[in-house]
Amino acid sequence: MKRYPTILTIAGSDGSGGAGIQADIKTAAALGCYATTAITAVTAQNTREVVSIHQQSEECLREQFLAIYSDIAIDSVKIGMLGSGRMAAMVAELVAMLPSSTPIVLDTVLRSSSGTALLEPRDLALFVEKLFPLASIITPNLPEAAVLLGLPLAPSTTEDIEAAARALSAVGARTVLLKGGHAAGNTCSDCLLYEGSITWFTTERVESPNTHGTGCTLSSAIASYLAKGEPMVEAVRKAKQYTTEAIRAGARWQLGHGSGPLLHLPGCL
Repeated sequence: MKRYPTILTIAGSDGSGGAGIQADIKTAAALGCYATTAITAVTAQNTREVVSIHQQSEECLREQFLAIYSDIAIDSVKIGMLGSGRMAAMVAELVAMLPSSTPIVLDTVLRSSSGTALLEPRDLALFVEKLFPLASIITPNLPEAAVLLGLPLAPSTTEDIEAAARALSAVGARTVLLKGGHAAGNTCSDCLLYEGSITWFTTERVESPNTHGTGCTLSSAIASYLAKGEPMVEAVRKAKQYTTEAIRAGARWQLGHGSGPLLHLPGCL
């Protein structure tokens, strides 16, 4: 009997379905994986704004994790929105229970796409200290990299982006994927620092009003490919390709009155 390749996504819930846990589940399904979840926060949000955030307790998260851990094999982990330093410490304690070979993808979610803070500045040091050493890969965008490194501006040139990736590695990140979606230009280039070497992944920029949940989608796609046994560089390459196609497919649809979601399962519509 076959066993599902599984990912555990530890993240917040987005009731509008475009980001967070909901995007992770759809991404995993699209890529042939089975997603289990541990919810860190419930948000009231839509395509225009995050209205409110209701943080779950650390004990609630622990119980969710242990229920999965005691019964279902976990092939990879995606960590998204945590909301507090205390939650980051709890997540670190829990994922440390997994075999050291388990891939852990840390999406450094600091703000929502609509601008709402999802991790307070006072919690940033604890977030880095607890989770960077455990993560197989971190996936900040350029503004997040600036915040993590205390830079006044996001890196923009090739040289500055590569230097930022190496600086993040120096503070504990094993592998760094710096996402270039916020940079200007007709292409979208992501910089991967893996085992000391830099690899760039460049695609044509897709013009779309619907980009809500892009970071969640990319990180859960990486986790899905790693769960299926792909090596790191290939997992990142395939995840970027999938995310780009999901953006392109979502550009043809309308949902709500703000930044709509990607189309994770185009064959269903």
